[in-house]
Amino acid sequence: MAPDHGRSRSSAGGAVLPALLRGHRLAAGLTQAELATRAGIGVRTVRDLERGRSSRPQRTTVDLLADALGLSGPDRAAFRAVARGRTPTEPPEGTAPPVAVRPPAGIAPPAGAPTPAVPVARSGVEETDPFRRLSADLPPPVDLIGRDHDLTELTRLLRRDRGTPVVSLVGLAGVGKSALAMAVTRRVADRYPGGVAGVLVGEGSDAGCVLSAAAAVFGATGPAELVTRLTGVPALLLVDAVERAPEAVAEALDQLTRILPELRVLATGRHPVGLPTERVWPVPPLDVPPEDKPGADPSGLAGYPAVRLFTARLAQVRREPPAPAELPALAALVRRLGGLPLAIELMAARGRILDLNELLDRYGDRVLDLAPPSPRGVAVTVTLREAVATSYRLLAPDERTALRRLAAFRNRWSVGMAEEMLAGEGAEATADPVPLLDRLLELGLLSVRGTGSFRFRLLDAVRDFATEQLVAAGEEAAVRRRHAQIVLRLVVRAEPELTGPRMIGALHRLDELTSDVVAALGHASGDDPHTALRMAAGLSRWLRLRGRDGAGRQWLRRLLADPRTADADPAVRASATLGLARLTAVHGVEPVDVPAARDALAVFRSLGDVAGELDAQGVLCTLLICAGAHDEAREQAEATLAMARRHDRTRDMAIAQRSLTWHDVRAGDLAAARRRLAAVDRLASQCGEQRIRVLARTDLAEVARLEGRYADAVEHGRRALAALVELGEPGHRRRALGTVGLALAQDGRFVEAGEVLAELRATVPAQWGPDRVEDGFSALLEATIALHRGDRDVAAEWFAAAAEAVGRARRGAVEALVGLAASTGDGTLLDRLDKVCRENGIRLLPQEEALLYVLTAARP
Repeated sequence: MAPDHGRSRSSAGGAVLPALLRGHRLAAGLTQAELATRAGIGVRTVRDLERGRSSRPQRTTVDLLADALGLSGPDRAAFRAVARGRTPTEPPEGTAPPVAVRPPAGIAPPAGAPTPAVPVARSGVEETDPFRRLSADLPPPVDLIGRDHDLTELTRLLRRDRGTPVVSLVGLAGVGKSALAMAVTRRVADRYPGGVAGVLVGEGSDAGCVLSAAAAVFGATGPAELVTRLTGVPALLLVDAVERAPEAVAEALDQLTRILPELRVLATGRHPVGLPTERVWPVPPLDVPPEDKPGADPSGLAGYPAVRLFTARLAQVRREPPAPAELPALAALVRRLGGLPLAIELMAARGRILDLNELLDRYGDRVLDLAPPSPRGVAVTVTLREAVATSYRLLAPDERTALRRLAAFRNRWSVGMAEEMLAGEGAEATADPVPLLDRLLELGLLSVRGTGSFRFRLLDAVRDFATEQLVAAGEEAAVRRRHAQIVLRLVVRAEPELTGPRMIGALHRLDELTSDVVAALGHASGDDPHTALRMAAGLSRWLRLRGRDGAGRQWLRRLLADPRTADADPAVRASATLGLARLTAVHGVEPVDVPAARDALAVFRSLGDVAGELDAQGVLCTLLICAGAHDEAREQAEATLAMARRHDRTRDMAIAQRSLTWHDVRAGDLAAARRRLAAVDRLASQCGEQRIRVLARTDLAEVARLEGRYADAVEHGRRALAALVELGEPGHRRRALGTVGLALAQDGRFVEAGEVLAELRATVPAQWGPDRVEDGFSALLEATIALHRGDRDVAAEWFAAAAEAVGRARRGAVEALVGLAASTGDGTLLDRLDKVCRENGIRLLPQEEALLYVLTAARP
């Protein structure tokens, strides 16, 4: 047998220690986990010692265990001797007497027994021996998604020779602070020859515990030796879960960084450490798709980190990627989860047995209750609600009140909106809300995105939790009422800008408020219908431009019929009536619309409101055209033009001239229509009305087509389409598409015309329903393509469908009847065509008369 070479003492101690430790633990009535918690070390360390896998623990580990077991006197001495590989009767190793080391000022070893839950070392996500240095055995890298900017900037920050002493990663529980910190640690480890080590802060730790743990993970026996070892040597200390003992961590790190200027600290927690030299780095949730992106485009969704993380985690539990039918649910899920990585991983794990639509239906309204799956026999109670509640409890009482109020906002909001929401009752001036917002951002409760004024947003999970607290506090009704008033003030400010050069900006501001507008209307319609009526009236133009005319009509009809609004301001009711008529005209006039518009006109006239009167006259002109009262419509447009000239209102002159253009086209005077459109363009340019100029170009494209100048029609139409994308105007965009498609077909460019037809069909409004398969534009274009290709049977079928389509453009109905007669040779259609022309005052154009000439000559 090989000689022992002096290892017998260690072997003896290693054989005795497991039984001795287990005996003391059982005598104290502790489990391994309870002993580890009380000692502030990892449970694996206790388990390995009792199993004999670790025979020579560090001195500090031995002392922590002795303190946790309550050992003193001979029992403590014997335990320490066995743990160090000696029998209890052996003298201490070495011949030199103990040397007293005086720690530098400001660093004192902990006095007395440490508190339960001392900081322990952390390597990756597992607690390990508290003396293990992370730089010696870093955990495998984590595939971080959406953190490229944070990684780059934090790496740069921690590689500086004279960097910030303490960098704190702060954010909500589950946002990925620890994973980000470990990834950064791997990147900068070579910069710190003194080592990279980490501690996990335990509940109730004091400054001495933190200092001792920091020394231990760097392999030092205490703070004094740590100072000696790291003086002049760059080292990096990772401190995780600062919020568990914030004051103790702050005191310990303040002492360490003052005495060790080469030491850098990377801390993580729900809030900053609170040192003057600290650099706070908020860790936000991952970006999610906005609500206006329904999720139909896979490539577009993949650009959002929250979606990429969800799909990556989903791939771990099922083979199939999200199907096209699941993409809208995918976008909605990551929005509801607020982009929190923890929540995303918990939800994706449930994708093993449920598809994404089922996940949204089942858990979409219960994200706060998401929790990790419970190990068998172990109750796990950590949910998103509890995670948010932990950060909520860190707030002062007034900060909690502010968070509850801000939960009323459904999407992004501005500093000004926050200021109004947080104002005291009846207060004319409010405290600056910026420090509060900074505090919420610091705790990871607030998201800040973009550079515009509407860039602040509570995470969905935070908003849901705060709303629960709002209801529990009995404040919901008052806060909802204030929210509606704030939205109303924004609508009132935006309303006059929906016409004129500031139109695009006003549209975008209201777009940002879509969710809040819907919420405010919903609450105010029941609690304060006067506010709701004023809001709906001011939104009518925006609703029409954004294609939300169906929802707008429902709101306005309901509010105008509400008996509680009967005594509303007459001007408000008149504006709401005109708004309803403006939205109704898109789909056809009802018998009550024209009389209602006349009543509104009378109200504005009695009030001496010139702007309101001109607006009412313009709406009335449109309604009269839709109702077939063309002569009266022309008289009304001429009266509007005269009044606008008297009052020198350039915009109203342009609107009236454009209305009269339609009557010129109806009469077949295309040259007059062209001249009038030139006047419209000039007047609109003078008053900065880009929308009217674009619509005039759309009209010019149609005039050019009717004149047979197809190339010009295509050019004007496409330029108008490009501008209409930003303006909205879905109805006018469809009209411009129809004009371009017809001009292409009539010019023999059938392939291009077919592409336009496909695009045109894709824009049919969903509210038309499944019964409305075709509309006049699509049917007329289909028929024109078939006719010019010589397929008369197909052309006749589509011309018949176009002639039956109901719409404002009676000129299109005449064109359809002409095509139907020409393609079928049915002379009986001429009588029907003649009737339509007489009823609508429409004159046939030369090319239409030429198409019908042969058919007319053949009639007996």
